[in-house]
Amino acid sequence: MRTLPSDGSKAAFVEAMFDRISPRYDLMNRLMTFGMDRVWRRRAIEALGLKPGAAMLDLACGTGDLANEAIARVAFVVGLDFSDGMLREARRRNIGCALVRGDALALPLARASCDAIVTGFALRNFTDLARVFLECARVLKPGGRIALLEVDSPRNALLRVVYRVYFHALLPLLGRLIADRRAYSYLSSSVVYLPCESSLFEILQTAGFENLRKQRLLHGAVQLISGRRAADQG
Repeated sequence: MRTLPSDGSKAAFVEAMFDRISPRYDLMNRLMTFGMDRVWRRRAIEALGLKPGAAMLDLACGTGDLANEAIARVAFVVGLDFSDGMLREARRRNIGCALVRGDALALPLARASCDAIVTGFALRNFTDLARVFLECARVLKPGGRIALLEVDSPRNALLRVVYRVYFHALLPLLGRLIADRRAYSYLSSSVVYLPCESSLFEILQTAGFENLRKQRLLHGAVQLISGRRAADQG
């Protein structure tokens, strides 16, 4: 499927899609990244600089990979997703964190209740990044850390061609054979929802984040953006 859902139908489409692919989601992640997604998720957690006793939100937690990586490091982890299917798979893993169904546009958490927020490969699925980051800033304590793991495009021209062939042709084929062709066609096409680096940084800064840093992983095919919630003014 190359036709992306409209703005009005995107949330319902994405929710139904993740409900549908949840039983094979972990298998697809391992296969399509050759197992490297575990390394990237570990890097995202390390970027948060978590300390014992901290409280972390895994936003759009899926089956709980990031929460599972963090649970041994902090006192309290909340995994939040709006897909029942994904949360069901996360519960089967018995990670030991709180799992909550909720909307990233209206987080069911108190102001300044979190020390850190992490999200993995979810930015292109949100319907309003500005609102999501404002909500993240609201629930983070001043000085709290954020880490955003997402796909990107390599700078090298040859690698960029290889990446596009894999991401836009081979990945949907793999999805058709193992999970759901429509879903993985959407996931490869949904990169159009991602703002460029400067625009993404501007949205984050407007929401109240500072000390922003971008790390390029897998020769630039994956990006890890980290930053800090600015101290409240006034």
